[in-house]
Amino acid sequence: MINPKSIAVLPFVNTCPGKENEFFCDGITEEIINALAKIEQLKVTSRTSSFFFKGQNRPVSEIGRELGVANLLEGSLRVSGDRLRISAQLINVSDDSHFWSESWDRKLEDLFAIQDEISLRIADKLREQFGHLDIADQLVQAPTRKVDAYQHFLQGKAQLNQWNPEDTNQAIGYFEKALQIDPDLIDAHTGLADAYSFLAVAGFAPREIAWAKAIESIQRAKALDPQNAPLNYLLANQAFFTEANFGQAMRYGQQAIASKPTYAEGHQFLSFLFMLKDDLKKAGEHLRYARSIDPLNPETKFYQAYYFYRSLDFEQAEVLLDELLAANSKNLPALITLIYVLLKTQAFERAERLIFESPQDGIMPDEKLGLTCLLQVMQGEKESYTPLLVELETNASGDTSFQAHAYLFFVYCALHQEDQAFSILEKLFQNQSSILLLAFGDPLADYLRSSTRFEEYRKRIYADAVPATTSARRNSAELSESEADQSLQKLADFMAAESPFLDPSLSLRSLASQLEMHPNQLSWLLNEKQGKNFNAYINAFRVEHFKTLLADPQNAYISLIGLAYESGFNSKTVFNTVFRKETGMTPREFQKNSSLRDK
Repeated sequence: MINPKSIAVLPFVNTCPGKENEFFCDGITEEIINALAKIEQLKVTSRTSSFFFKGQNRPVSEIGRELGVANLLEGSLRVSGDRLRISAQLINVSDDSHFWSESWDRKLEDLFAIQDEISLRIADKLREQFGHLDIADQLVQAPTRKVDAYQHFLQGKAQLNQWNPEDTNQAIGYFEKALQIDPDLIDAHTGLADAYSFLAVAGFAPREIAWAKAIESIQRAKALDPQNAPLNYLLANQAFFTEANFGQAMRYGQQAIASKPTYAEGHQFLSFLFMLKDDLKKAGEHLRYARSIDPLNPETKFYQAYYFYRSLDFEQAEVLLDELLAANSKNLPALITLIYVLLKTQAFERAERLIFESPQDGIMPDEKLGLTCLLQVMQGEKESYTPLLVELETNASGDTSFQAHAYLFFVYCALHQEDQAFSILEKLFQNQSSILLLAFGDPLADYLRSSTRFEEYRKRIYADAVPATTSARRNSAELSESEADQSLQKLADFMAAESPFLDPSLSLRSLASQLEMHPNQLSWLLNEKQGKNFNAYINAFRVEHFKTLLADPQNAYISLIGLAYESGFNSKTVFNTVFRKETGMTPREFQKNSSLRDK
């Protein structure tokens, strides 16, 4: 069953002439996603999966089903000079009904205030309709006071999201422009770090130079806010891929989701780390959460496939990896993992085709050599693999020949040469080889698990990887029994004396203000102690008031919908739906029954 307190924010439509403000629409959409994701009880689809539907004209029910959400937010944006016009509407997926819409026309300099206002209004409407949410007084904090710096950052983010070397280099230029205007814009620092680390890991720039620049940006971001979630995610990647420090990577990963519990990338990375550690239960927990909020992200699917591979469920792993490669034949992690799967299932002919028919810019030379040697070893082709093994051993003689190290380790495992395999594994510690860190515990190295030394190495590698513990906390809106009883009496007295429900624009937030109560507390009180969300609670009063008006002979000349409007309803559809739910009959049927009783 789909959680009613769930939402996906679809990419806002750019209504400006041309495409020059497209990045602005995407940026505002992402900020609203991030703001709503701060609400603990609300499930919010991550950016990657929401943006999957950009430019597509798909039925609401179809989008909602694919994303697993009950509500969608659609919006549009237009920039004209220094003015900004935003429109937004909430859609109930189940019946394609629009239950809220609003527009804002403000100065561009008020951008962050508008984003906060929109996010709060959306959260309020969802809370009124579907149940309690504990909402902060402010959901969007301005990252900078200089809107032009923020615009450069958004342009850089839009380029970086293309994940190719040309766009990434353009993104670096935009991030640098943003930092020239505001050196304290932490998002631009983490953007630079993300860009340079991508170029380093993907081999599109000299590894040492690119990592040095990434680390420089990471350190500047750390000086601004060491708790920042994207920063800690980058620190986790740095610890793993440049230092082969598993424990440090785990700690930074856990800090990332501690700072931002809904951070899909953080959950994906923690799932990956727990897979390596053979803690498949914890890996599965983080992976399931990532899938629930980011189901259409190819990275989520890759981690799912890798989870199946590490769980020795090779059949399901192969299915997902084939799907990933059908969508993107240059997905190198998917390609390599699929070859591993084929080697484990002895599908040697297909493995060989993938090794030698991969794109030119795909498998690196040492990796191709290692895979070919491993393939021949696993087929028992001694005459074929002997010269390859000699070449692989020669290539692995250097301290930084990480690919050759890892495949030589796999080959020694396949040959059941335990001493040689553990000798190579020492380079993990000596040379901080993240590739050997990945290889240890891989299904291709299963032979070593029977060795008494395996557990010793396992303890050395994962010595400091202690999962963080979480402590239960009291909901900030929760009241004690005596406080709840007093508040309920105050609410009942106010409703009887003031009849606030007659105001059709009444909101939970405005009622809370009249009661001098925090809206979170009123929401909790209604849902936990009255068993009703705000709309159901208020509409019940409106229905009773309608009945009173209907029974008064002086109102005989007023239509049913007229009486409904006088009772606080502002929609015929809502009135009819609510009335039937409350009484079990339509307003007209109720009127006839009342007339018969009077006779």
